[in-house]
Amino acid sequence: MGNSYAGQLKTTRFEEVLHNSIEASLRSNNLVPRPIFSQLYLEAEQQLSSLEAGSRADNEEEEEEEEEEEGSESSSPPVSYQVKPPPEGCCTTDGFCQAGKDLRLVSISNEHIEVPSGFLLVGAKSPNLPDHLLVCAVDKRFLPDDNGRNALLGFSGNCVGCGKKGFCYFTEFSNHINLKLTTQPKKQKHLKYYLVRNAQGALTKGSVICWKGAEFRGRQSSTSTCSSTLFQLPESSGLSGSTSSEPLPPANPSAPAGSQQTAAAVDHIPSTAAFSSAVYNGKESPKQQLMKNNLSALTRPSVLGTLTNSGPPKKRHKGWSPESPSSTETWNLQLNPQASNRIKNDGGSLSSLPHSALVGPASSPMVGSGEPVSVPDNLLKICKAKPVIFKGHGNFPYLCGNINDVIVSPLLYTCYRNSQSLSRAYEQYGASTIQPISEEMQLLLTVYYLVQLAADQVPLIEDLEQIFMRSWRESHLCEIRQYQQAVPQPFPQLPSPITPVTSAQLPWLAGLAASSCNDSVHIIECSYSLAEGLSEMFKLLMEGKLTKTNYVVIICASRNRAIDSCIVITGKYQARVLSESMLSPSDYQKEVNYQLVTGKVETLGSFFSTLCPEGDIDLLLEKFYQENQGHISSSLSASVNKPTAVNGAGTAVCTSYEIERHQIRPFQLAVAQKLLSHICSIADSSTQNLDLGSFEKIDFLICVPPSEVTYQQTLFHLWHSGILLELGLEKEHLTKQRVEQYVMKLDAEAQIKFKIFLQNSMQNPHTLFVLIHDHAHWDLMSAMHSLYPQTELSTGLVDRLLNCREVKEAPNIVTLHVTSFPYALQTQHTHISPYNEIHWPSSYSNGVDLYHENKKYFGLSEFIESTLSGHSIPLLRYDSSFEAMVMALGKRFPRLHSAVIRTFVLIQHYSAAMMAVCGLSQMKNYTSVETLEITQNLINSSRQCPSGHGLMVVLRIPCVPLAAVAYERLYNVRERLALEDNFEIILGNPNSGITIGKHFVEQLKIWQKIEDVDWRPQTYLELEGLPCILIFSGMDPQGESLPRSLRYCDLRLINSSSLVRTSLEQELGLAAYFVSSEIHTEKPVVNDVLESDPEKLSSTDNEDEEIATEGSTSEKRSPMKRERSRSHDSASSSLSSKASTFCTESSPPQALSNSTEETTNNYERQKQKVDKGAQTTISKHLPPVTEQLDMKQNIKSTQVSITSSSSPPFSSSSSSSAPTHNSFILQTSQCSMTKASKQPPIVFLPKLVYDIITSTDSSGLPKSSSLLPYHSVMWASSFRPLMSKMMTCTEQSLYYRQWTVPKPIHMDYNNRNEGRMDTFHPRRLLLSGPPQIGKTGAYLQFLSILSRMLIRLTEVDVYDEEEININIKEESDQYYHQPGDLWPDLESFKKTPFDYTIHDPKYEDASLICSKLQTIDSEDRSMSRRQEDMYTCRQTTRMRLSKYAAYNTYHHCEQCHQYMGFNPRYQIYESTLHAFAFSYSMLGEEIQLHFIIPKSKEHHFVFSQPGRQLESMRLPLVTDKSEDYIKSPTFTPTTGRHEHGLFNLYHAMDGASHLHVLVVKEYEMAIYKKYWPNHIMLVLPSIFNSAGVGAAHFLIKELSYHNLELERNRQEELGIKPQDIWPFIVISDDSCVMWNAVEVDCSGDRKSDYTWTERNVSLKQILQHIEATPNVTHYALIGMRKWSSKTNSAEIKEPFSCCHVHDFIMLNVDLTQNVQYNQNRFTCDDVDFNLRVHSAGLLICRFNHFSVMKKQIAVGGQRSFHIKSKVSDNSVSISPAQYICAPDSKHTFLAAPAQLLLEKYLQYHSHRFFPLSLKNYSHPVLSVDCYLNLGPQIAVCYVSSRPHSLNISSSGLTFSGLLLYLCDSFVVASFLKKFHFLKGATLCVICQDRNSLRQTVVRLELEDEWQFRLRDEFQTANAKEDRPLFFLTGRHI
Repeated sequence: MGNSYAGQLKTTRFEEVLHNSIEASLRSNNLVPRPIFSQLYLEAEQQLSSLEAGSRADNEEEEEEEEEEEGSESSSPPVSYQVKPPPEGCCTTDGFCQAGKDLRLVSISNEHIEVPSGFLLVGAKSPNLPDHLLVCAVDKRFLPDDNGRNALLGFSGNCVGCGKKGFCYFTEFSNHINLKLTTQPKKQKHLKYYLVRNAQGALTKGSVICWKGAEFRGRQSSTSTCSSTLFQLPESSGLSGSTSSEPLPPANPSAPAGSQQTAAAVDHIPSTAAFSSAVYNGKESPKQQLMKNNLSALTRPSVLGTLTNSGPPKKRHKGWSPESPSSTETWNLQLNPQASNRIKNDGGSLSSLPHSALVGPASSPMVGSGEPVSVPDNLLKICKAKPVIFKGHGNFPYLCGNINDVIVSPLLYTCYRNSQSLSRAYEQYGASTIQPISEEMQLLLTVYYLVQLAADQVPLIEDLEQIFMRSWRESHLCEIRQYQQAVPQPFPQLPSPITPVTSAQLPWLAGLAASSCNDSVHIIECSYSLAEGLSEMFKLLMEGKLTKTNYVVIICASRNRAIDSCIVITGKYQARVLSESMLSPSDYQKEVNYQLVTGKVETLGSFFSTLCPEGDIDLLLEKFYQENQGHISSSLSASVNKPTAVNGAGTAVCTSYEIERHQIRPFQLAVAQKLLSHICSIADSSTQNLDLGSFEKIDFLICVPPSEVTYQQTLFHLWHSGILLELGLEKEHLTKQRVEQYVMKLDAEAQIKFKIFLQNSMQNPHTLFVLIHDHAHWDLMSAMHSLYPQTELSTGLVDRLLNCREVKEAPNIVTLHVTSFPYALQTQHTHISPYNEIHWPSSYSNGVDLYHENKKYFGLSEFIESTLSGHSIPLLRYDSSFEAMVMALGKRFPRLHSAVIRTFVLIQHYSAAMMAVCGLSQMKNYTSVETLEITQNLINSSRQCPSGHGLMVVLRIPCVPLAAVAYERLYNVRERLALEDNFEIILGNPNSGITIGKHFVEQLKIWQKIEDVDWRPQTYLELEGLPCILIFSGMDPQGESLPRSLRYCDLRLINSSSLVRTSLEQELGLAAYFVSSEIHTEKPVVNDVLESDPEKLSSTDNEDEEIATEGSTSEKRSPMKRERSRSHDSASSSLSSKASTFCTESSPPQALSNSTEETTNNYERQKQKVDKGAQTTISKHLPPVTEQLDMKQNIKSTQVSITSSSSPPFSSSSSSSAPTHNSFILQTSQCSMTKASKQPPIVFLPKLVYDIITSTDSSGLPKSSSLLPYHSVMWASSFRPLMSKMMTCTEQSLYYRQWTVPKPIHMDYNNRNEGRMDTFHPRRLLLSGPPQIGKTGAYLQFLSILSRMLIRLTEVDVYDEEEININIKEESDQYYHQPGDLWPDLESFKKTPFDYTIHDPKYEDASLICSKLQTIDSEDRSMSRRQEDMYTCRQTTRMRLSKYAAYNTYHHCEQCHQYMGFNPRYQIYESTLHAFAFSYSMLGEEIQLHFIIPKSKEHHFVFSQPGRQLESMRLPLVTDKSEDYIKSPTFTPTTGRHEHGLFNLYHAMDGASHLHVLVVKEYEMAIYKKYWPNHIMLVLPSIFNSAGVGAAHFLIKELSYHNLELERNRQEELGIKPQDIWPFIVISDDSCVMWNAVEVDCSGDRKSDYTWTERNVSLKQILQHIEATPNVTHYALIGMRKWSSKTNSAEIKEPFSCCHVHDFIMLNVDLTQNVQYNQNRFTCDDVDFNLRVHSAGLLICRFNHFSVMKKQIAVGGQRSFHIKSKVSDNSVSISPAQYICAPDSKHTFLAAPAQLLLEKYLQYHSHRFFPLSLKNYSHPVLSVDCYLNLGPQIAVCYVSSRPHSLNISSSGLTFSGLLLYLCDSFVVASFLKKFHFLKGATLCVICQDRNSLRQTVVRLELEDEWQFRLRDEFQTANAKEDRPLFFLTGRHI
């Protein structure tokens, strides 16, 4: 019987069963107790206990709790349990006993607990503390043994908290430990785990207590039963045993198999659904009564869970068959493509197992009941297939006997359960009245579904789930719509009654449905139990009465209880596919290996040999070999020996061979730029996750799968891209060993290379390391949960390396995942933010070609499109004759795996095809048309090309041992046929390199012009043009690219039983291809004929000559909906017209080899006809793209016009490309490789896969797209929406992110945080694009432009101009200082004459200042540049930023975070506004300024104590000396440069403390404060909003002097002398970026000898050096040179100059108290101020050894002033000539300050006022008390009217003009009379108004010497309210 208790009754056991039965009867409303004796005698205890051990998990407490609350024995609502109130004053806290002692394991795990003898410590679960175990001591007699048996009834336990002993009832004990239960307390429910001490002595959770009845609570990860899987792969199993590395023990055939396959029985129904529905008036709802609560045999509900336990393996269930999966595996659901089409099903993959939250009670599928069913012996032998039994509803009997010959699956049961769970979307509206579909209806729909399946189709659980879903929705449309309304009703109405199918009607209706299917579905009705039906089914099978039957449905329906049902798959094909789909990839390999090693396949070989009438194929081959041995160099191999280069005689050579070198296509550049913009957006975000500004260079590491070919291929791309040299990582002489440092194969040695990478990243914090994970979908196994530790060393390596803590935390590592199949990285737990995904762009947008490429990509969608009717030749095909033979042999050899059969059949076909092509024509009958076509084209290809170029055929054999067998066999056949020099056979193993024969290596070297003696091809790309069969092995492709000579991709052997979207698309990705698509403008006339009716075109004789690329454009053109052509099986398709040649016996063998030549001749004949104008023949004989031999006929006026282009067009009939010479036409037409490279390869698929790929759902989405995306993820819910054809890549990503979750084996499984954003890694990106489209080139290009950007970020354009007017400089022989002097000597410096000439190159357009009589050549002064050239034409140079640079707001680094205000201690808004007022007599009013002072900067200021009013800014003492701070406050006036101004002086100051104030206009205050929250702002009064830089300088100086006075007063009270307060401030431009110092070495022999070097130094060093100058307070102005790369020794020989200073000055506000900046000025205000300071007798010193670099900033500054018309809005440019006008005229007024108009007018048009002065440098214009720029062609002479001022001697000068600008009372008539003017010299007086103008003329007695006319009065073109300036001009008498 196979039962451990067979016939024996044990007393304890009997009592236990009797007790349980009675208790269940008492507690249940309507439950019939289980027969006691059947429980005792007929249970397979041994199985159950071992099964239970394998199916329990240790970490599922949460789900257990939910399941228990549902009630475990009954489907009715649980009887409410009244808890006795606790005694007064006792503790009622959860986790504590009533005495108040803590019982929680986490709290007392380390305490010593006394355990009485015979007691054990166990963990109890409280429903209120799901995360805790409560420790209890229980007498072990009341606990079960390892088999779940022999536990005494009752209870005896002690409380370990308070020590109370002697609890005899579990009810009493549960009250004491505060379990607070709402149901009857049962020890089986709440005592869960044994507790054990670990190595450290701490108490921890041990194994599960194995209560009887808990055995069947199969717990596992929610395995998807949807779309992708007929049964789930073992990786998907989350069971504890699944991590086992130990081999499973052999099966015990004597044990029954009734409870097999628990693992996939994942049960879950939401608590609101199904069996716990609402109760109406104490009765069940109507629907619920219909369901007849089938829970009579329920032991425990099964709960969905996710498991991470990786404990030791549990014992294998002894009833397992060795060929069925182990108990710890789940199943991979096989797809059936056509099912949904045939039943007009809308869906792709709608349902799956819901998430772990959906739980509820249901009958377990594992329970066996009733009599056991004996499986007959020899079942497999007689039936030729193992029947697959799907458990359905209710109880399933035990199986015993020959259980190895059947397979039992719970998948259908799970599907039924899924379809009864309600969507959470409806639950939230309280939708408990919507009942699930009834069991009877489910079974009936299942029968309908099976009936309509074709004989070659396999049932698909996914289709069934969708049928149930649609049925449920249609029957409840009203309710669903009602619940979709806005307001849910508190008491929804009952649904309208739908006539239910009763259990009595069910068998009759099912039989009726099955009656029409020609007995493919057989219904067996049984009255008592399923055992009867199964026995009858086995009997019928043994009698051979079910040979035509594919499905047997067994129904046991009775009025009194719920139905029992199961479905048996008896069809040989269906049963084989389903059983094989249950094998995991590793099991699949093991099974095949086992069959090869044990010699089981020999029967297959011997069968093949009987097929051939001539005898054994090997004998035929041997005979052929002997006959032809002397004639090896026959016609076939002769072609190979043809000369391969042009010789003297001019032998023809194929010129079409070219290996594509590295070039960037527009697409790749676009993707690289998208990647760069994502990197920039990470850097720009406020999260500070990437500081691009801190990186100086790029380094990278590319991780690739452990395929040698992929590794070499990546090295090849890297080498040819030149990226290593470009990034500066390597020098010119690059070696292969150096390149290998940057590519890492993810194999056993990867860890060493990765460790070096991590060390480099830590040691180089200023290098940005990009970690590129190519082919990123390849190994996503969790390192914690590796399934195959014994087989795959590299499994889980990606997780171990790329997800390690060092990579995640390193701020300088960016990880880029690159893959064609990103789906597994797009789950709910992904590390990658959706914002960091980059998808390959679409080439078309609204029909517009976005990227003009000369090649067209052919991927999966294009291949699918080619199968639509209306296309020339389908690129996807299947081979019906091959499939038929495989099916026939599968029936003959049921024990052999179909992969073995398929492989042997295909090898046989190839062998026979080779023999047929070589002349053994009788062998044509033993191959298929497709294989013959492939072989013939392969063998003939090298003969058609003068150089021997040929085609590649890829033969994909995933199983490595089978690939080796195929290689060996084909190799031998080729050798026997003397074809070894005709084509090569290559075994492509992922773990080894490429091996090819010496002869072919030599050919490749000649073609590729390689001279290296030791060269061998290392990538498939290097096999370009080699005629070969590449046997491509390995379970998955790993990113290998194939050459353009690929013509056929034979995928007939791919594993079609366990398909997921990734694996399917990955296989088809091998054929992805680029096709030339050069478009020409001329449109052939024939086009209209062709397009009008493509269906009428007949196929050409040689399909190889066709290009099948028309689809994509014709799809866009055709307005009609095109139907799919019904068959692309070439044997039945007219499109494959070669078939007729191959299949007819009458055709001679020569036809096979000559067809290509015939076609060539055909082509010539066609061409002649075309020349004669026979258009009609073209429409009949040319293929739809009008292309033969890849040539295009361009017919224009019925003449052939031949153009010089040699590339064929792509998908456009309007192009023309025919070669110029007929001889060349013949040559190129003969080269098969050229043709192959101009059209996509043809792909052969298994029929099953072909159907999946080409079938679509209702939205037009290929069914393959809705498959489960990856084997280690699962659907989050059955109730997900369908994918749509219109989804973009981004929408697909969001779909997968919402609806898929990783399984425990997936590396992202533990990355969850309640959906919060912080689970995303900030520096991870994902680049996805179709296979073979050029992602490697794109990311290498990305590295290139990222590097360039980083360099650009660390570089700035600085002005690099020589000083001007050097030749005017006084060349004095006298030097006042030595070149090496550090500081000026005050006394010597006082003797230094002031150099009036301006040398700053920015003033090249300014007027020259004369200091004495000068004769300057007029050519010396350049013509004035145009205004707009002022900034654009200045010379700049690119400089690398040093560590002492000043930065703008885009710079982020950790050092200056706090300085910038990004410090958590200071909130951005923590700054205060302070008013600061002082009076200034010149303005005639009090000046009100505002300071914005951040909290962090308040220590620089003094505030009054009571009101915190700002009193002054603290100033240091002259005598203070400190290395840590700068004494001088720095003021930076700025406008329009809130982002670009260089205000971050942290690095420039080298971290030294300093006071920096930004001087801003009032209207810009807010924006500056936003960008610079931690900077002090000085806000100018609003009246200065339109003022120039002069106003800012004026106010800075006046404020600083006023502050100096305040500080002197404040510190005088502290006893400090006023003269000791530091009087200097720094006024700096906002574009000063770096500072340099010249180091002079005077160690030469002579005093005058010196050498100098210039280096970048910190501003701190320069300022501290200047501040330390002896007698520094005697200097009024101190400045430095403007940097120039052209600085010469003469300029720095004198270390200190007395001359103009600009841009960056130190100003002594004490000495310059009486010298003011002109607050009205916009330009040249610094020159004006310098002249005033000098004339006041003050010292100006320029340190020539220091220089400042100024950055070119294109925005803000002076350019922010735009002069435009005040009245019109149009932005018409106004010329400077229009800036002035006559007073009272109707001139257009301008919206600009009067002063600005004046300055600009004088700069460009002053010659109108001073005509004599033009280029008259010896007679300058006399300018009194001011310097105004009159343009470069006029010189000025500055004089001050102040008494005691220093002026130049004017005794010898005669002036050509006089400029009086706003002259004050110091200018008097007598002062002017000192100067002499030329006759006709001109005068210009400028005043604020006309009245002042007249008064000035009178006061200065100007009319005495100057003549005025009324018309010589002017004003600036301002309106009256804008206060224009007025001028008067006159001539000298």
